[in-house]
Amino acid sequence: MKSISKEIQNNILSLLNAGLSSREIERQLCVGHATVDRIRAKIYPHAKKSQGGRPPKLSKQDKRQAVRLITSGKADTAVQVTQILQNDFSTKVSSDTVRRALREAGLKAAVKQKKPRLLPRHIRQRLDFALRYQHWTIEDWGRVVWSDETKINRLGSDGRQWIWKKPGTQLKKQHVKSTVKFSGGNLMMWGCMTVKGVGFACRIEGRMDAELYTRILDDEFFQTIEYYNLDCEIAIFQQDNDPKHTSRMAHQWFKDNKIEVLEWPAQSPDLNPIEHLWGHLKRQLAKYETEPTSIFELWARVEAEWNKVPAQVCLDLIRSMPQRVAAVLAAKGGHTKY
Repeated sequence: MKSISKEIQNNILSLLNAGLSSREIERQLCVGHATVDRIRAKIYPHAKKSQGGRPPKLSKQDKRQAVRLITSGKADTAVQVTQILQNDFSTKVSSDTVRRALREAGLKAAVKQKKPRLLPRHIRQRLDFALRYQHWTIEDWGRVVWSDETKINRLGSDGRQWIWKKPGTQLKKQHVKSTVKFSGGNLMMWGCMTVKGVGFACRIEGRMDAELYTRILDDEFFQTIEYYNLDCEIAIFQQDNDPKHTSRMAHQWFKDNKIEVLEWPAQSPDLNPIEHLWGHLKRQLAKYETEPTSIFELWARVEAEWNKVPAQVCLDLIRSMPQRVAAVLAAKGGHTKY
């Protein structure tokens, strides 16, 4: 091994103290970088050795700023964060680098959830509702008969469907969600559920107005009350604030039949557990291997799957009400995960 002069050693130590890397010292003094590393190890045995590689594009401060932009709501995507870093902080970096930094910070990309728009009055109503019923027990919520309407498509659902496939592989039949003009038709249905199980349901023919709604209450709602031997003086009926539900005719019907109606905040499907019952029903319908050939066949399947819904599903959903109310309180009337 060729020895180097004392002068070169001193120059190497001086440059090391100045913070230069082995490669930089190699270029300045024309000595091998291994020689520089050997001297560093001898003089500074506990010094932290460089891991090598290209220096990071984002400093620790830049990474903290990127996370702050996301968590504060000033940016939603990595592309937006990149633009802000470039425009406001003169940090030139790619959006892929920003994505990696966000992942390192424990964040992950997610699809924006569709939620009803909440105006200040809606937030106040939701918060008032949660405060009023925050001490209700599961037994209290068990007195409620939950109701709603939903749309069911003949060909597939309105939501996203996910599949697994190898990158770059050719599309196969199972990788594609087929679409047709006019969605292949759909049907509307009304249904209700109780703590004892699903109630009677019906297909809504044509446009639903206040008159048709009161006929449904006369038929399917009262049949549900009778089937489960519920006490009308104790039972509470839940409905949303659709105009046909709050019409003068419907209001008079509840008054004439002495049915207590749960006061419901607008824009609050997350508080209604029957929304998740619709999800259960549509998942069961999606398990059929073939599409229904007509709306009549679709309704036959709906009736069959509705009648097979386990009572435990309804019970578990209703048992979630204390948590739903608590979530609204925690969100101060805002959106919840439900």
